[in-house]
Amino acid sequence: MSGAPPDAAELAALARARGLAMNARGRVSPNPLVGAVVLRDGVVVGEGWHEGPGLPHAEVMALRAAGEAARGATVACTLEPCSHFGRTPPCTDALREAGVARVVVGCLDPLERTRGQGVRILAEAGVDVAMAPPAEEVACLELNAAFVTHSVRGRPHVLLKLATSLDGKIATAAGESRWITGPPARALVHRWRADHDAVAVGIGTALADDPDLTARDVDGPVRQPARVVFDTAARLPVDSRLVRTAGEVPVLVVAGDGAPADRVAALEARGVRVLRVPGPPADPAAGMAALAAEGIQSVFLEGGAQLAGTALRAGLVDVVRWFCAPMLIGGDRAPGAIGGEGAALLADASRLRGVTVERVGEDILVSGRIVPLPGVDGD
Repeated sequence: MSGAPPDAAELAALARARGLAMNARGRVSPNPLVGAVVLRDGVVVGEGWHEGPGLPHAEVMALRAAGEAARGATVACTLEPCSHFGRTPPCTDALREAGVARVVVGCLDPLERTRGQGVRILAEAGVDVAMAPPAEEVACLELNAAFVTHSVRGRPHVLLKLATSLDGKIATAAGESRWITGPPARALVHRWRADHDAVAVGIGTALADDPDLTARDVDGPVRQPARVVFDTAARLPVDSRLVRTAGEVPVLVVAGDGAPADRVAALEARGVRVLRVPGPPADPAAGMAALAAEGIQSVFLEGGAQLAGTALRAGLVDVVRWFCAPMLIGGDRAPGAIGGEGAALLADASRLRGVTVERVGEDILVSGRIVPLPGVDGD
C-alpha cells in the first residue's frame, strides 16, 4: 500500500459510506455491512451498500451508479474489497475493470483466508490503495462488530441491554416490571432486536414474562431475529408463546447435556431447536459457541439478572446499553439488574470503555464497550 493518507473529502466519503451501510442493518448476516462512495475530483458520483447475501456488493452498486465517471476516480469503502468468488464475483475484479485510480479502505477483512489479499491485488494492479487512520478504522470495525467477533473469536457478538430504576432495580418486590422505561426507550429496543441475529433471555424471564421476543413497529424491512432461551433443564413450556410460534420465527433452547430427554423431545416435536452443551448449569461459553455454529453472529441479551451475571462473569458481554428510568423503587427484596455472586473486588468489576450518555425520552441511556474488538487496543 503506497497511497497517501486520506484527505478531508475522502474521510467525509468514508463516513458517508458507513451511513450507507446501515441501510441494510439487520439483514446482511452472515455477510458484513458495507458501504462505498465513488469520488471524482472530490465530488460524489456514485454510492452503494450491500443489501444482503447473494445481492451486489457495495462497491459494485457504487460503480454502477457512477458509470464511466468511475474511471480514474477514488472509491472509499468501509471494508477491504473481497477478492474471492462466493455468491458474487470478487469486488477487486470490478474495481480493476472500472479503472478506478485509488481506493480508500476503512478496515481489513478479519477472515484469515482473505485478510490483506484484496488490497494486495489492487496495489499489484496499479491502484493507489490507502488505509483509513486509526479512528476511522475503529469506526468501520464497530460497524461490523458482529462479523468481526464471529470471524475471529468463534462466538457471537453480545450486546447486553438492561433497564432499571435509578437505584438499579428491574422490578418491584412484588415482581411488577412493566413498564420501568418509557415508550421511546422501548421502541429503541425493538430496533435493536431487528438489528441482531438473535434475541436471548434466561429461562427465568421466559417463565415470568412469556415473551414474544420479536421486533415490532420498526421502520423499513425487518428480518425477525431468532429467539433464544438459555434453559439448562429444558423447562420452556410447550404452550408458551415462543414454542407456539416456533414455526413462524425460529426458537432455539440452549440446554445442559443432562436435560430430561422427554422435555427435549417435546420441544423438538414443536419445531424448537435444542442445543445441548455441557452442564448443569449449561456452560454459557459453550452455549454461545453453539449459537455461532448455527450461523448466529450477534446476540441481543435482554434478561434476566442471572443470565446477565453469568454472561458477564464468563467474559461474554461485549457491549452494555443500560437504560436508567427516573424513578426510585427501593426495597431489599426488589431484584437488581445483575444476579449471581458478582465481583469480590472492584478491580474485578466489568468496566465500560468509550462511554456515551444520552437522553431517550425521559430515560437516560448509558452505553459502553467491555470487550475490545479484535485488532483494537492491542486485542
